[in-house]
Amino acid sequence: MLQYPTMTSNIKLEESWRNRLYKTFDLPYMQDLRQFLKEERNHGKVIYPQPYQYFAALNLTPFDKVKVAILGQDPYHGEGQAHGLCFSVPPEQRLPPSLRNIYKEIEQDEGVLMPQHGCLVSWAQQGVLLLNSVLTVEHGKAASHQKKGWEQFTGAIIATLNDEKEHLVFILWGGYAQKKGALIDRDKHLVIEGLHPSPLSAHRGFFGKHYFSRTNTYLKKYGKTPVDWSLPNQAQAFEVYQAAEQHNQNIYTTTS
Repeated sequence: MLQYPTMTSNIKLEESWRNRLYKTFDLPYMQDLRQFLKEERNHGKVIYPQPYQYFAALNLTPFDKVKVAILGQDPYHGEGQAHGLCFSVPPEQRLPPSLRNIYKEIEQDEGVLMPQHGCLVSWAQQGVLLLNSVLTVEHGKAASHQKKGWEQFTGAIIATLNDEKEHLVFILWGGYAQKKGALIDRDKHLVIEGLHPSPLSAHRGFFGKHYFSRTNTYLKKYGKTPVDWSLPNQAQAFEVYQAAEQHNQNIYTTTS
């Protein structure tokens, strides 16, 4: 039987984040959200990602390691695509169009040849928080879980980062992600904005903004290790992905 992330007494979340966010799990919007997800599954709805992957972005990038945050909208709504990191897919999946455009920009900006897989776990392990604004979605229905409470929760994550850390880079692509910009003190952090990498909008100005080199220039300015935007080959990516999945499952099945 599937379990669901529960309230304060049993939060399935990496410790450093749990210590900062535990109070939010008792708020009415989170209780309503949990009930909504439970009812949707009870009615036979297929929801992505799996419950143990809801908080994968936080589990794989502990609070103290965060130096960059890339904000997405909601998870991919096709079978087998979403695994809890924005824009990322498991190594065996085809590259989604938005991620393909991100890779093009990295190649132009950093001169890095990107692989044919779309698994971004290695970025998360370097301190890149790959956070969607909404953390679940119904199969085949983009944006179906918007305005159910996730936006408030992920807003709390951004506010916590803004308040407790300095000299982070926030990359906000598209209007939905840019709404979170109101939570960020631009005197303390670097905010880089651009159009969404979706093929529907990328041609209007996503490319050529040097998001990745600007990020590393800023990190080095403040004595932080730059991000290696290159990714492992497919065989290595499978190993990294499987280890990340096991890590998420361990957190999910361990009661606090």
